[in-house]
Amino acid sequence: MSASDLTLGGETPDVAPQRRPSRLDGRGTALAAGLIFAALALLPLLATAIDDQFLLVTATRIMIFALAALSLDLILGYGALVSFGHAAFIGLGAYSVAILAAHGIDDILVQSAVAILVCSLFAFVTGAISLRTKGVYFIMITLAFGQMAYFFMVSLSAYGGDDGITLAARSTLFGAPVLKGNLTFFYVVLAALAGAFVTLRAVVGSRFGRVLRGTRDNRVRMQAIGFSPFRYQLTAYVIAGAIAGLAGVFLANQAEFVSPAYMSWQRSGELIVMVVLGGMGTLVGPIAGAVAFLLLEDWLAQISEHWKLGLGIFLVLLVLFTRGGIAGFVSRIAGRGTS
Repeated sequence: MSASDLTLGGETPDVAPQRRPSRLDGRGTALAAGLIFAALALLPLLATAIDDQFLLVTATRIMIFALAALSLDLILGYGALVSFGHAAFIGLGAYSVAILAAHGIDDILVQSAVAILVCSLFAFVTGAISLRTKGVYFIMITLAFGQMAYFFMVSLSAYGGDDGITLAARSTLFGAPVLKGNLTFFYVVLAALAGAFVTLRAVVGSRFGRVLRGTRDNRVRMQAIGFSPFRYQLTAYVIAGAIAGLAGVFLANQAEFVSPAYMSWQRSGELIVMVVLGGMGTLVGPIAGAVAFLLLEDWLAQISEHWKLGLGIFLVLLVLFTRGGIAGFVSRIAGRGTS
């Protein structure tokens, strides 16, 4: 990336080493995402053909976590911000649904607006503090904030405390129970995932995204040419938190149950694994990573009660021998096929 990409004009030196373009950049990313979304859109036909509605439920859950992983990729893949408290936003979004529903407000538009507002404010306050640190200190402080949110929800005995809270029904839309059916809910989540992907692709392709990537590559040089990394990173942190909060809204409706476990640090770790597994800084990678991670988790759980050991071994091997995750692997295969 060069400074000319970030300024309105004038000759300036490069601010970061040039990176080799990936075949999944640009049109390749759009094509890969299009194929994934097309396959998901046709999945209900397969579920009907094999008479397996559980497939639809599983796919919906995968897309919800793909949405959360996609939001994390904005700060992890493009901003190099390793957050171990990202699941807190999922939990806050889910509890926004549960608490409003407990007080008779069950419209999903209102719940989503409140969830996005709450998560944005939480991200702004915690991000403004966390981003004044870096490296392992940033990781630890995001973990601390995530655990603070977790234990705060555990202490809310009026809303189930550690036992969680069960929703009476899924959210409504203008009073109509349109989300009651699994098929409709599936397509609503798919539309939200596709919308988030298109939005974040526009964000990372904009001047804002170029500054964010420049900060990731060399913070000092970005400051030297007049940009404030803190403001850009904080904005990205708030955007990521808001999108993760929306994933929490869908998760609460899909499970019809909300628990503090949604915001545990282990869940944050799983989101990081999904992003790394799929390929950081690609947007399409976290979606593929969420699909692979949750399907592998489900398959291994059917084989042995010690499935986490097998999952850990698989992930270690993947990191050692598949640089760039699934997206990197597909990129290299595509490169060989066209060479």
